[in-house]
Amino acid sequence: MIRVFITDDHEIYLEGLALLLGKQDGIEVIGTATSGKELLEKVQDLQTDVLLLDVYLPDLGEEEILQQIRAIRPDLRIVYLTLLRGTRYIHKLSKYNIQGYVLKNASLDELLLALKTVQDGGSFFSKDIHIGDRDEDFRNTITIEDKQIDEILSRRELEVLRLICKEYSNAEIADKLFLSVSTVETHRKNLIAKLGVNNTVGLVKFALRNNLID
Repeated sequence: MIRVFITDDHEIYLEGLALLLGKQDGIEVIGTATSGKELLEKVQDLQTDVLLLDVYLPDLGEEEILQQIRAIRPDLRIVYLTLLRGTRYIHKLSKYNIQGYVLKNASLDELLLALKTVQDGGSFFSKDIHIGDRDEDFRNTITIEDKQIDEILSRRELEVLRLICKEYSNAEIADKLFLSVSTVETHRKNLIAKLGVNNTVGLVKFALRNNLID
């Protein structure tokens, strides 16, 4: 029996995944959390074999969460769930000894294989994630399916992203969207964090790769 704990801030997805996994032979979903803070409150006492963890949680950064988890549970097996197919998160988070990285649109069979592989002491990465030396072009970029853009970025974040790509300053974006400059700065930081890039150039690459701008 593989005991699984799931953390994801999208409650409908979380409840659906918990229900689906709970119906599978050899899988027991022992609990769920909808935020990084809730997970950290529970992690000390979790009697779980594998933690399924959403890459992006709005309340705590992914490295902050992993640092705290590893301080408490250094050997806890962690499989990340994501919509992102690029490798930046893999390389950034690998130093925290994560065991898996699975796309949210993976098949049930693939997810079950990931859980079994990790439970048995191995590592598992979805086949559609670009990884390895031959994929150098993908190493510092993130790509997602067009239909999933709105599941990662809000309408306002998309507006800000497109204006950033047109070389508008924070002040100009604020004026155009009737926002404060500090709000625009927050949106810019959130975009960089969500998309796993380092700077404005990374945002532009993401927008071009996903056909968000001409």
